[in-house]
Amino acid sequence: MSFQSRSTSLSVGPQVVRRPSVSSRLSSAVSIAERGETQDGGGIAAQHQIEEEIAKIKRYEDAAREQLRRKARRKRQAGLYGSGRVDWRQRIREAYDAAQGWIVVTIIGAAIGLNAGLLNIITEWLADIKLGYCSSKFYLNEDFCCWGEDNAAVLVKSYAPYAAGSGISEIKCIIAGFVMKGFLGFWTLIIKSLALPLAIGSGLSVGKEGPSVHYAVCTGNVISRLFAKYRRNASKTREVLSACAAAGVAVAFGSPIGGVLFSLEEMSSYFPLKTLWRSYFCALVATAVLAAMNPFRTGQLVMFQVKYDRSWHFFEVLFYIIIGVFGGLYGAFVMKWNLRAQAFRKKYLTNYAILEATLLAVATAIVCYPNAFLRIEMTESMKVLFRECEGAEDYHGLCDPEHRFGNVVSLILATIIRIFFVIISYGCKVPAGIFVPSMAIGASFGRTVGIIVQAIYEAHPKSVFFSSCDPDVPCITPGTYAFLGAAAALSGIMHITVSVVVIMFELTGALTYILPTMIVVGITKAVSELCGKGGIADRMIWFSGFPYLDHKEEHNFGVPVSQAMISDVISIPSTGMTLKAVERLLTKDNYQGFPIVEDETSRILLGYIGRTELRYAVDRAKRERTLSPLAKCTFTTTTTTTSTSTTTPILMTHASPYSYHHPLDYATSSSTTIDFTPYIDPTPLTVHPRLPLETVMELFRKIGPRVILIEHRGRLTGLVTVKDCLKYQFKAEAAEHHHTHPREGDLRRMEEEGQERVWGLIKAAAGWVSDTVGRASGGRVRLSDSWEGDRDRGGGRVRNGGILDGTEEAVGDDEDGGLELEDR
Repeated sequence: MSFQSRSTSLSVGPQVVRRPSVSSRLSSAVSIAERGETQDGGGIAAQHQIEEEIAKIKRYEDAAREQLRRKARRKRQAGLYGSGRVDWRQRIREAYDAAQGWIVVTIIGAAIGLNAGLLNIITEWLADIKLGYCSSKFYLNEDFCCWGEDNAAVLVKSYAPYAAGSGISEIKCIIAGFVMKGFLGFWTLIIKSLALPLAIGSGLSVGKEGPSVHYAVCTGNVISRLFAKYRRNASKTREVLSACAAAGVAVAFGSPIGGVLFSLEEMSSYFPLKTLWRSYFCALVATAVLAAMNPFRTGQLVMFQVKYDRSWHFFEVLFYIIIGVFGGLYGAFVMKWNLRAQAFRKKYLTNYAILEATLLAVATAIVCYPNAFLRIEMTESMKVLFRECEGAEDYHGLCDPEHRFGNVVSLILATIIRIFFVIISYGCKVPAGIFVPSMAIGASFGRTVGIIVQAIYEAHPKSVFFSSCDPDVPCITPGTYAFLGAAAALSGIMHITVSVVVIMFELTGALTYILPTMIVVGITKAVSELCGKGGIADRMIWFSGFPYLDHKEEHNFGVPVSQAMISDVISIPSTGMTLKAVERLLTKDNYQGFPIVEDETSRILLGYIGRTELRYAVDRAKRERTLSPLAKCTFTTTTTTTSTSTTTPILMTHASPYSYHHPLDYATSSSTTIDFTPYIDPTPLTVHPRLPLETVMELFRKIGPRVILIEHRGRLTGLVTVKDCLKYQFKAEAAEHHHTHPREGDLRRMEEEGQERVWGLIKAAAGWVSDTVGRASGGRVRLSDSWEGDRDRGGGRVRNGGILDGTEEAVGDDEDGGLELEDR
């Protein structure tokens, strides 16, 4: 066997020839493809192999991934058509590939509808248990009847921490390009589906509509991964996730068009026409399956669906404005205090998630049960408040003038109490949404306004103000005020408009109430914008520190990107770097990729290589054969390798990580060269240092790259990431805020002192309860004294507005978690 280099050769005697392994044969084929050789059509197959191999580690390089997939498909088609071997099987495969997207969304939509129907049935059954009891003849035992809120928290904490909360904030970031491994996984789907009915049945002031979006997106993620087209392409997966978000809202409200608009308005920063159609189709299938299941046995998709047969009057616009103002103020108030409650929870209550959920459920039951409108489940409450008085059941004398004053007081108390419990409950470690609680709050306030207006009309029926009322027809319908109040509160907490109007229209089917709904939602939006930017989902993104660029915000910094970029960039020279130095770079977790430059002196930019790709390439090269730490690494598309020795001629190796080598080839010489060229992106996104920062942020939103390199006249001067843009944005906003609010620091210190006092009161109360129980039991029973621990023992991590850059550990206990920022 003879090995030859350009100037030297080494001959080896007879050796045992071994059959190369599968991986070696693959590497050999790849090497042939790299050299452009073809042997009976093997070149096309080998090239396809290399493209597939690189694509596996570039799942989030979506534009490149899709380009590679299409290129490989065209080559396969060219080879088949050129040889005349096209048959019906190939045509079926092509048709399947084209229709795969529609097949996936059909299966996902059916699964979402089925899951939603089952959860509706289970949730209502568990909610009814609160008002009854388990008899001895009932097939479930007493333990199951008492199984509720604490077990929901146990399931979430023990098996799927990501199942807690609503999930909408995180899904927005995932669709925008942020990776949260495990958040959309199979276990999260299972635990979310199991724990959601338990949390709702426990009576907590949380809803299932937000979590419906989460389990719908989990369903789409799990099913789409069964198809190779989506398993290897994150961009197409995100298109499916956008469609799933639409289906989740569709089954939650029985509103397929509203679900599509919600996904467009709130969830997705990029929503092409293809995604619109697939979202519509997925929502349609999910809603059809839910309707076929008929979970409430009423023919309705949601319990609070209602019909109105009377119109409205223009004098009522004045009261609609009042309801709209309430919606805006409600959203601002709840978001402000809920974020403070979230900060307190992260700081002190992280280790007491199960106990917190249990105590919240107990407190909610004790406080809410005496009130007739808080005693029943929230969707049932909305059903009662939305109804017209004529021809419907009169719950708690709502339509009886004699009980009018008492009902107004009860409704006002219900509004205040539920606001309080929404503030402290939303964010606890159970599946918890805020859509329905907010709608229930708005409905109770709106019904209050409606009852008052009705009383005013009955007291002054001949007033000029009510002159448009017909004498023989009821003039005021209090149920419509509750309906509009629900719309106002939902719009106020989420800062959405069009989708709310359509959702409420699809709930009622009343075309005449579209204009009042638009008026109310418009007033709510105006008031909300005066009180602050962004809904609860956007505030939670900021609070959690996710690197998310909101496409709804407009900035005018007036500075070039050089003001926000990182100038001290760790780069890799095209030649001369040893394998040991490359591996030393990979041990540093604070770099997600490295620019490739001609040399450290000229800094001429040649390309970019991601950390994941480089790690994979190094591992594969070391698997192929034993490599010296002093082996040279090249990162250029053209490699010229020479080799000399002062003693004896040696083998010159061009050690591509793909190339096949004989088992006796032991590469320990420093002259060995490893070529990482196939893993390099030779055309990374680059901009000029003087480009406005606002334009760079728009590039991140529209294209979604992991990093943008800054070059001047071909030379690398820096790089910028989403995290860097947000850091500059927060810095600029903080400076402006400090200028307009010089006492902000004092207010923050007062807030921290207030949190310390609240925590002290909680510990004192816990100690008192523990001592009381101990004395009552004669010392035989004593509650845990873990509350006596200091703040750090109770505390989780408080990010203080910090930005996750993709290198942090996953939130919770998910062992395969992790966060990273991906390319769109």
